[in-house]
Amino acid sequence: MPAIVGAAMAPASGTGRPLTVSELTAQVRTVLEETMSRCWVIGEIADYTHHGSGHRYLTLKDDSSQLSVVMFRHQGRKLGFTPERGMQIMCYGHISVYERGGRYQFYAEQMQPAGQGELALAFERLKLKLEEEGLFAPERKRPLPRFPRSVGVVTSPTGAAIRDIINVLTRRSPGVQIILRPCRVQGPGAAGEIAAAIADLNRYGAVDILIVGRGGGSPEDLWPFNEEVVARAIYRSEKPVIAAVGHEVDYTIADYVADYRAPTPSAAAEVVVQEHTALLQGVGERRQRLNQAMENLLAAHERRLQDMDPDRLFRRLRDRLQQTSQYVDERRQDLVRSFAWFIRSRRQEWQSSSVRLQTLSPLAHLARGFSLCQRQEDGTVVRSSRQVQPEELVNLRFHQGSATARIEATQHE
Repeated sequence: MPAIVGAAMAPASGTGRPLTVSELTAQVRTVLEETMSRCWVIGEIADYTHHGSGHRYLTLKDDSSQLSVVMFRHQGRKLGFTPERGMQIMCYGHISVYERGGRYQFYAEQMQPAGQGELALAFERLKLKLEEEGLFAPERKRPLPRFPRSVGVVTSPTGAAIRDIINVLTRRSPGVQIILRPCRVQGPGAAGEIAAAIADLNRYGAVDILIVGRGGGSPEDLWPFNEEVVARAIYRSEKPVIAAVGHEVDYTIADYVADYRAPTPSAAAEVVVQEHTALLQGVGERRQRLNQAMENLLAAHERRLQDMDPDRLFRRLRDRLQQTSQYVDERRQDLVRSFAWFIRSRRQEWQSSSVRLQTLSPLAHLARGFSLCQRQEDGTVVRSSRQVQPEELVNLRFHQGSATARIEATQHE
Protein backbone atom coordinates (compact mmCIF):
# COMPACT_ATOMS: atom_id res chain seq x y z
CA MET A 1 0.00 0.00 0.00
CA PRO A 2 2.67 2.49 0.78
CA ALA A 3 4.36 1.58 -2.44
CA ILE A 4 1.21 2.28 -4.27
CA VAL A 5 0.76 5.56 -2.48
CA GLY A 6 4.33 6.51 -3.08
CA ALA A 7 3.99 5.76 -6.73
CA ALA A 8 0.89 7.86 -6.93
CA MET A 9 2.55 10.84 -5.23
CA ALA A 10 5.70 10.75 -7.30
CA PRO A 11 6.09 13.21 -10.15
CA ALA A 12 5.39 11.91 -13.62
CA SER A 13 8.43 10.80 -15.53
CA GLY A 14 10.18 13.64 -17.46
CA THR A 15 8.33 16.55 -15.88
CA GLY A 16 11.03 17.58 -13.41
CA ARG A 17 10.12 19.32 -10.19
CA PRO A 18 6.67 20.74 -9.67
CA LEU A 19 6.16 24.45 -10.69
CA THR A 20 4.79 26.98 -8.31
CA VAL A 21 1.74 28.93 -9.27
CA SER A 22 3.85 32.05 -9.74
CA GLU A 23 6.32 30.20 -11.97
CA LEU A 24 3.59 28.74 -14.13
CA THR A 25 1.86 32.11 -14.40
CA ALA A 26 5.13 33.79 -15.38
CA GLN A 27 5.73 31.21 -18.10
CA VAL A 28 2.22 31.72 -19.46
CA ARG A 29 2.82 35.47 -19.45
CA THR A 30 6.09 35.07 -21.34
CA VAL A 31 4.48 32.83 -23.93
CA LEU A 32 1.63 35.27 -24.48
CA GLU A 33 3.84 38.35 -24.72
CA GLU A 34 6.33 36.70 -27.10
CA THR A 35 3.83 35.02 -29.37
CA MET A 36 1.02 37.60 -29.45
CA SER A 37 1.89 40.88 -31.19
CA ARG A 38 0.16 44.19 -30.60
CA CYS A 39 -3.23 44.40 -32.25
CA TRP A 40 -6.60 46.17 -32.37
CA VAL A 41 -9.53 44.61 -30.51
CA ILE A 42 -13.13 45.66 -31.08
CA GLY A 43 -16.03 45.00 -28.73
CA GLU A 44 -18.83 46.41 -26.60
CA ILE A 45 -18.13 47.83 -23.14
CA ALA A 46 -19.84 45.55 -20.64
CA ASP A 47 -18.36 47.17 -17.55
CA TYR A 48 -16.31 50.34 -17.03
CA THR A 49 -14.52 51.86 -14.03
CA HIS A 50 -12.40 55.02 -13.95
CA HIS A 51 -10.37 54.52 -10.78
CA GLY A 52 -9.26 57.37 -8.56
CA SER A 53 -5.66 56.51 -9.46
CA GLY A 54 -6.42 57.50 -13.04
CA HIS A 55 -6.32 53.94 -14.38
CA ARG A 56 -9.29 52.71 -16.42
CA TYR A 57 -10.68 49.19 -16.07
CA LEU A 58 -13.27 47.80 -18.46
CA THR A 59 -14.63 44.60 -19.90
CA LEU A 60 -15.13 44.13 -23.62
CA LYS A 61 -17.58 41.55 -24.89
CA ASP A 62 -19.04 40.19 -28.08
CA ASP A 63 -21.66 37.52 -28.67
CA SER A 64 -19.65 34.66 -27.12
CA SER A 65 -16.66 35.99 -25.16
CA GLN A 66 -15.43 38.77 -22.95
CA LEU A 67 -12.02 40.32 -22.28
CA SER A 68 -10.65 42.31 -19.37
CA VAL A 69 -8.97 45.55 -20.47
CA VAL A 70 -6.73 47.93 -18.55
CA MET A 71 -5.62 51.40 -19.64
CA PHE A 72 -3.11 53.03 -17.34
CA ARG A 73 -3.27 56.69 -16.34
CA HIS A 74 -0.45 58.04 -18.55
CA GLN A 75 -2.12 56.53 -21.65
CA GLY A 76 -5.62 57.55 -20.56
CA ARG A 77 -4.57 61.21 -20.58
CA LYS A 78 -4.55 61.08 -24.38
CA LEU A 79 -8.09 59.74 -24.56
CA GLY A 80 -10.35 61.99 -26.64
CA PHE A 81 -13.69 60.67 -25.34
CA THR A 82 -15.31 59.20 -22.23
CA PRO A 83 -16.02 55.44 -22.48
CA GLU A 84 -19.47 54.30 -21.32
CA ARG A 85 -21.22 50.96 -20.88
CA GLY A 86 -22.79 49.77 -24.11
CA MET A 87 -20.40 51.79 -26.32
CA GLN A 88 -18.68 49.98 -29.18
CA ILE A 89 -14.96 50.78 -29.07
CA MET A 90 -11.62 49.71 -30.51
CA CYS A 91 -8.54 49.19 -28.32
CA TYR A 92 -4.94 48.94 -29.44
CA GLY A 93 -2.38 47.19 -27.23
CA HIS A 94 -1.07 43.77 -26.17
CA ILE A 95 -2.27 40.71 -24.26
CA SER A 96 -0.57 39.61 -21.05
CA VAL A 97 -1.21 37.97 -17.68
CA TYR A 98 -2.01 39.75 -14.46
CA GLU A 99 0.02 37.46 -12.22
CA ARG A 100 -1.49 38.47 -8.89
CA GLY A 101 -4.99 37.61 -10.10
CA GLY A 102 -3.91 34.73 -12.28
CA ARG A 103 -5.88 35.94 -15.30
CA TYR A 104 -4.98 37.23 -18.70
CA GLN A 105 -6.05 40.75 -19.76
CA PHE A 106 -5.55 43.26 -22.53
CA TYR A 107 -3.37 46.28 -21.84
CA ALA A 108 -4.74 49.13 -23.97
CA GLU A 109 -2.41 51.85 -25.21
CA GLN A 110 -5.01 53.60 -27.38
CA MET A 111 -8.78 53.63 -27.45
CA GLN A 112 -11.33 55.13 -29.79
CA PRO A 113 -15.02 54.76 -30.66
CA ALA A 114 -15.63 52.09 -33.25
CA GLY A 115 -18.81 53.27 -35.01
CA GLN A 116 -20.20 56.48 -36.47
CA GLY A 117 -22.67 56.87 -33.63
CA GLU A 118 -19.96 56.44 -31.04
CA LEU A 119 -17.70 58.86 -32.89
CA ALA A 120 -20.41 61.51 -32.97
CA LEU A 121 -21.19 60.95 -29.31
CA ALA A 122 -17.54 61.20 -28.32
CA PHE A 123 -17.17 64.32 -30.46
CA GLU A 124 -20.08 66.10 -28.81
CA ARG A 125 -18.99 65.17 -25.30
CA LEU A 126 -15.45 66.40 -25.80
CA LYS A 127 -16.71 69.53 -27.53
CA LEU A 128 -18.99 70.31 -24.60
CA LYS A 129 -16.22 69.65 -22.08
CA LEU A 130 -13.67 71.88 -23.82
CA GLU A 131 -16.24 74.60 -24.44
CA GLU A 132 -17.06 74.70 -20.74
CA GLU A 133 -13.34 75.06 -20.00
CA GLY A 134 -13.15 78.08 -22.33
CA LEU A 135 -10.98 76.58 -25.08
CA PHE A 136 -13.41 77.83 -27.74
CA ALA A 137 -13.88 81.34 -26.32
CA PRO A 138 -13.73 83.97 -29.09
CA GLU A 139 -11.87 86.45 -26.88
CA ARG A 140 -8.88 84.13 -26.53
CA LYS A 141 -8.41 83.74 -30.27
CA ARG A 142 -5.39 85.67 -31.47
CA PRO A 143 -5.21 87.80 -34.60
CA LEU A 144 -3.19 86.36 -37.45
CA PRO A 145 0.04 88.17 -38.37
CA ARG A 146 -0.39 90.36 -41.44
CA PHE A 147 2.94 89.62 -43.08
CA PRO A 148 4.37 86.35 -41.70
CA ARG A 149 7.91 85.60 -42.73
CA SER A 150 7.93 81.97 -41.60
CA VAL A 151 5.06 79.45 -41.59
CA GLY A 152 5.16 76.22 -39.60
CA VAL A 153 3.18 73.32 -41.06
CA VAL A 154 2.08 70.27 -39.08
CA THR A 155 0.97 67.54 -41.47
CA SER A 156 2.09 64.41 -43.29
CA PRO A 157 5.18 64.91 -45.50
CA THR A 158 3.68 62.68 -48.21
CA GLY A 159 0.09 63.94 -48.33
CA ALA A 160 -1.58 66.30 -50.77
CA ALA A 161 -1.98 68.94 -48.06
CA ILE A 162 1.70 69.91 -47.88
CA ARG A 163 1.93 70.06 -51.69
CA ASP A 164 -1.10 72.36 -51.86
CA ILE A 165 0.28 74.60 -49.09
CA ILE A 166 3.72 74.85 -50.71
CA ASN A 167 2.16 75.57 -54.10
CA VAL A 168 0.01 78.43 -52.81
CA LEU A 169 2.67 80.01 -50.57
CA THR A 170 5.45 79.92 -53.16
CA ARG A 171 3.13 81.32 -55.81
CA ARG A 172 1.53 84.07 -53.72
CA SER A 173 4.45 84.96 -51.45
CA PRO A 174 7.79 83.59 -52.69
CA GLY A 175 9.73 85.07 -49.77
CA VAL A 176 7.83 83.19 -47.06
CA GLN A 177 9.80 80.41 -45.37
CA ILE A 178 7.97 77.08 -44.93
CA ILE A 179 9.00 74.85 -42.02
CA LEU A 180 7.44 71.38 -42.09
CA ARG A 181 7.21 69.34 -38.89
CA PRO A 182 6.20 65.95 -40.31
CA CYS A 183 3.86 63.68 -38.43
CA ARG A 184 1.22 61.06 -39.02
CA VAL A 185 -2.29 62.44 -39.43
CA GLN A 186 -4.33 59.24 -39.12
CA GLY A 187 -4.20 55.92 -37.40
CA PRO A 188 -3.01 54.86 -33.94
CA GLY A 189 -0.71 57.37 -32.27
CA ALA A 190 -1.37 60.15 -34.82
CA ALA A 191 -2.95 62.48 -32.26
CA GLY A 192 0.10 62.29 -30.01
CA GLU A 193 2.41 63.01 -32.94
CA ILE A 194 0.31 66.01 -33.99
CA ALA A 195 0.39 67.42 -30.46
CA ALA A 196 4.15 66.86 -30.23
CA ALA A 197 4.69 68.58 -33.60
CA ILE A 198 2.77 71.66 -32.44
CA ALA A 199 4.83 71.81 -29.28
CA ASP A 200 8.10 71.35 -31.23
CA LEU A 201 7.35 74.25 -33.57
CA ASN A 202 6.53 76.46 -30.59
CA ARG A 203 9.81 75.54 -28.95
CA TYR A 204 11.63 76.16 -32.21
CA GLY A 205 10.29 79.70 -32.10
CA ALA A 206 11.32 80.82 -35.59
CA VAL A 207 7.78 80.64 -36.98
CA ASP A 208 5.12 83.34 -37.04
CA ILE A 209 2.07 81.15 -37.57
CA LEU A 210 1.12 77.45 -37.67
CA ILE A 211 -1.01 75.52 -40.15
CA VAL A 212 -2.25 72.23 -38.66
CA GLY A 213 -4.23 69.89 -40.86
CA ARG A 214 -4.55 67.34 -43.62
CA GLY A 215 -6.61 66.57 -46.71
CA GLY A 216 -10.00 64.93 -46.79
CA GLY A 217 -10.87 61.47 -45.52
CA SER A 218 -13.38 59.42 -43.61
CA PRO A 219 -14.45 60.43 -40.08
CA GLU A 220 -12.15 57.72 -38.72
CA ASP A 221 -9.24 59.14 -40.74
CA LEU A 222 -9.89 62.64 -39.38
CA TRP A 223 -10.44 61.45 -35.82
CA PRO A 224 -6.94 62.34 -34.48
CA PHE A 225 -7.94 66.02 -34.85
CA ASN A 226 -10.89 65.33 -32.56
CA GLU A 227 -8.76 64.08 -29.69
CA GLU A 228 -8.26 66.10 -26.56
CA VAL A 229 -4.46 65.96 -26.69
CA VAL A 230 -4.49 67.82 -30.03
CA ALA A 231 -7.04 70.36 -28.81
CA ARG A 232 -4.97 71.19 -25.74
CA ALA A 233 -1.76 71.40 -27.79
CA ILE A 234 -3.42 73.99 -30.04
CA TYR A 235 -4.74 75.83 -26.99
CA ARG A 236 -1.25 75.97 -25.44
CA SER A 237 0.40 77.13 -28.64
CA GLU A 238 2.10 80.50 -28.31
CA LYS A 239 1.83 81.02 -32.06
CA PRO A 240 -1.51 81.59 -33.82
CA VAL A 241 -2.88 78.36 -35.29
CA ILE A 242 -4.93 77.83 -38.45
CA ALA A 243 -6.77 74.51 -38.53
CA ALA A 244 -7.19 73.09 -42.04
CA VAL A 245 -8.66 69.61 -41.75
CA GLY A 246 -10.43 67.85 -44.60
CA HIS A 247 -12.93 69.72 -46.74
CA GLU A 248 -15.51 72.47 -46.29
CA VAL A 249 -18.07 70.15 -44.66
CA ASP A 250 -15.59 68.58 -42.21
CA TYR A 251 -15.53 70.06 -38.72
CA THR A 252 -13.21 68.82 -35.99
CA ILE A 253 -12.45 69.81 -32.41
CA ALA A 254 -9.23 71.34 -33.69
CA ASP A 255 -11.28 73.76 -35.81
CA TYR A 256 -13.08 75.09 -32.72
CA VAL A 257 -9.90 75.56 -30.66
CA ALA A 258 -7.75 77.06 -33.43
CA ASP A 259 -7.48 80.81 -33.88
CA TYR A 260 -8.81 80.46 -37.43
CA ARG A 261 -10.52 77.66 -39.33
CA ALA A 262 -9.80 77.17 -43.03
CA PRO A 263 -11.94 74.76 -45.08
CA THR A 264 -8.93 73.22 -46.85
CA PRO A 265 -5.12 73.33 -46.59
CA SER A 266 -5.00 75.46 -49.75
CA ALA A 267 -7.45 77.93 -48.21
CA ALA A 268 -5.27 78.06 -45.08
CA ALA A 269 -2.28 79.05 -47.19
CA GLU A 270 -4.43 81.70 -48.91
CA VAL A 271 -5.38 83.13 -45.52
CA VAL A 272 -1.73 83.26 -44.41
CA VAL A 273 -0.71 85.41 -47.39
CA GLN A 274 -3.95 87.34 -47.96
CA GLU A 275 -2.49 90.60 -46.67
CA HIS A 276 0.67 89.98 -48.68
CA THR A 277 -1.45 89.29 -51.75
CA ALA A 278 -3.45 92.48 -51.20
CA LEU A 279 -0.21 94.41 -50.73
CA LEU A 280 1.23 93.00 -53.96
CA GLN A 281 -2.00 93.82 -55.75
CA GLY A 282 -1.87 97.39 -54.43
CA VAL A 283 1.76 97.71 -55.45
CA GLY A 284 0.89 96.37 -58.89
CA GLU A 285 -1.92 98.89 -59.31
CA ARG A 286 0.33 101.75 -58.20
CA ARG A 287 3.07 100.52 -60.52
CA GLN A 288 0.58 100.52 -63.37
CA ARG A 289 -0.56 104.04 -62.55
CA LEU A 290 3.04 105.19 -62.24
CA ASN A 291 3.90 103.63 -65.60
CA GLN A 292 0.89 105.34 -67.17
CA ALA A 293 1.88 108.67 -65.63
CA MET A 294 5.44 108.25 -66.88
CA GLU A 295 4.18 107.38 -70.36
CA ASN A 296 1.96 110.46 -70.37
CA LEU A 297 4.87 112.62 -69.20
CA LEU A 298 7.20 111.17 -71.81
CA ALA A 299 4.58 111.71 -74.50
CA ALA A 300 4.21 115.36 -73.40
CA HIS A 301 8.00 115.85 -73.53
CA GLU A 302 8.09 114.17 -76.92
CA ARG A 303 5.46 116.58 -78.20
CA ARG A 304 7.49 119.47 -76.82
CA LEU A 305 10.61 118.17 -78.56
CA GLN A 306 8.69 117.88 -81.78
CA ASP A 307 7.49 121.43 -81.32
CA MET A 308 11.11 122.54 -80.81
CA ASP A 309 12.29 121.01 -84.10
CA PRO A 310 13.93 123.84 -86.21
CA ASP A 311 12.13 122.98 -89.43
CA ARG A 312 8.87 122.75 -87.57
CA LEU A 313 9.59 126.01 -85.75
CA PHE A 314 10.36 127.81 -89.02
CA ARG A 315 7.23 126.42 -90.60
CA ARG A 316 5.19 127.51 -87.64
CA LEU A 317 6.89 130.94 -87.65
CA ARG A 318 6.20 131.34 -91.36
CA ASP A 319 2.62 130.30 -90.83
CA ARG A 320 2.33 132.67 -87.92
CA LEU A 321 3.75 135.58 -89.98
CA GLN A 322 1.41 134.83 -92.83
CA GLN A 323 -1.53 134.66 -90.51
CA THR A 324 -0.41 137.90 -88.85
CA SER A 325 -0.04 139.59 -92.23
CA GLN A 326 -3.50 138.44 -93.21
CA TYR A 327 -4.80 139.69 -89.88
CA VAL A 328 -3.16 143.11 -90.47
CA ASP A 329 -4.72 143.29 -93.94
CA GLU A 330 -8.10 142.49 -92.55
CA ARG A 331 -7.69 145.07 -89.76
CA ARG A 332 -6.52 147.66 -92.35
CA GLN A 333 -9.64 147.08 -94.40
CA ASP A 334 -11.71 147.35 -91.28
CA LEU A 335 -9.91 150.58 -90.43
CA VAL A 336 -10.49 152.03 -93.91
CA ARG A 337 -14.14 151.11 -93.78
CA SER A 338 -14.43 152.49 -90.28
CA PHE A 339 -12.70 155.74 -91.27
CA ALA A 340 -14.89 156.16 -94.36
CA TRP A 341 -17.97 155.55 -92.24
CA PHE A 342 -16.64 158.06 -89.68
CA ILE A 343 -16.07 160.70 -92.36
CA ARG A 344 -19.52 160.18 -93.83
CA SER A 345 -21.16 160.37 -90.47
CA ARG A 346 -19.18 163.50 -89.51
CA ARG A 347 -20.04 165.11 -92.87
CA GLN A 348 -23.68 164.37 -92.38
CA GLU A 349 -23.55 165.82 -88.91
CA TRP A 350 -21.70 168.92 -90.21
CA GLN A 351 -24.22 169.45 -92.94
CA SER A 352 -27.08 169.04 -90.54
CA SER A 353 -25.46 171.44 -88.09
CA SER A 354 -24.73 173.91 -90.85
CA VAL A 355 -28.35 173.94 -91.87
CA ARG A 356 -29.47 174.46 -88.31
CA LEU A 357 -26.80 177.14 -87.85
CA GLN A 358 -27.88 179.02 -90.90
CA THR A 359 -31.45 178.75 -89.75
CA LEU A 360 -30.62 180.15 -86.33
CA SER A 361 -27.91 182.64 -87.39
CA PRO A 362 -28.84 186.36 -87.17
CA LEU A 363 -27.10 186.86 -90.47
CA ALA A 364 -29.97 185.04 -92.13
CA HIS A 365 -32.23 187.94 -91.12
CA LEU A 366 -29.91 190.39 -92.76
CA ALA A 367 -30.87 189.01 -96.13
CA ARG A 368 -34.43 190.02 -95.38
CA GLY A 369 -33.45 193.68 -94.86
CA PHE A 370 -32.41 193.67 -91.22
CA SER A 371 -29.05 195.00 -90.04
CA LEU A 372 -26.83 194.24 -87.01
CA CYS A 373 -25.77 197.10 -84.75
CA GLN A 374 -22.65 196.80 -82.60
CA ARG A 375 -20.92 199.30 -80.38
CA GLN A 376 -17.66 200.20 -81.98
CA GLU A 377 -15.95 200.42 -78.65
CA ASP A 378 -16.36 196.79 -77.53
CA GLY A 379 -18.38 195.05 -80.29
CA THR A 380 -21.39 194.60 -78.06
CA VAL A 381 -24.58 193.95 -80.02
CA VAL A 382 -26.95 196.83 -79.42
CA ARG A 383 -30.39 195.55 -78.62
CA SER A 384 -31.78 198.68 -76.98
CA SER A 385 -31.40 202.42 -77.51
CA ARG A 386 -30.46 202.69 -73.90
CA GLN A 387 -27.14 200.95 -74.69
CA VAL A 388 -25.83 203.90 -76.76
CA GLN A 389 -25.39 207.59 -76.21
CA PRO A 390 -25.57 210.44 -78.66
CA GLU A 391 -22.36 211.00 -80.58
CA GLU A 392 -21.30 207.39 -79.94
CA LEU A 393 -20.02 205.48 -82.97
CA VAL A 394 -21.61 202.16 -83.87
CA ASN A 395 -20.94 199.62 -86.61
CA LEU A 396 -23.82 198.57 -88.83
CA ARG A 397 -23.61 195.21 -90.60
CA PHE A 398 -25.86 194.55 -93.52
CA HIS A 399 -26.51 191.49 -95.62
CA GLN A 400 -23.88 192.83 -97.88
CA GLY A 401 -21.23 195.04 -96.41
CA SER A 402 -21.08 197.25 -93.29
CA ALA A 403 -21.03 200.94 -92.27
CA THR A 404 -20.03 203.15 -89.36
CA ALA A 405 -22.62 205.56 -87.99
CA ARG A 406 -22.83 208.25 -85.28
CA ILE A 407 -25.73 208.39 -82.96
CA GLU A 408 -27.47 211.73 -83.29
CA ALA A 409 -30.17 211.10 -80.76
CA THR A 410 -31.86 208.27 -78.91
CA GLN A 411 -35.48 207.61 -78.20
CA HIS A 412 -36.73 205.31 -75.43
CA GLU A 413 -40.11 203.68 -75.39
